[in-house]
Amino acid sequence: MSSDRLRTPEVEALLRALLTLENDDDAYALLQDLCTIREIQDMAQRFAVARMLDAGEHYTKIQEATGASTTTISRVSRCLNYGAEGYRRVIDRTADGSTKAGE
Repeated sequence: MSSDRLRTPEVEALLRALLTLENDDDAYALLQDLCTIREIQDMAQRFAVARMLDAGEHYTKIQEATGASTTTISRVSRCLNYGAEGYRRVIDRTADGSTKAGE
């Protein structure tokens, strides 16, 4: 699916809503209301996988540390290396402490 087809008015409204979040508590509250517990856990796992891949960890260590399947690790790796740069931007921003949430 093309990212252009995904950017519906509803998605645009969600993006604007995400940009209003001012701290960790705001972000957590929205995630709790918007997602199931499993969805939050899955997203957190994928982000942990992305950070470990970025740090040069091997699949086996990532799998042991996160419980992620090799399929999930491979998908995250593909997104990290060839995706829309979302993981890259957030990893770089959180690595240098310049995140808005939690300030």
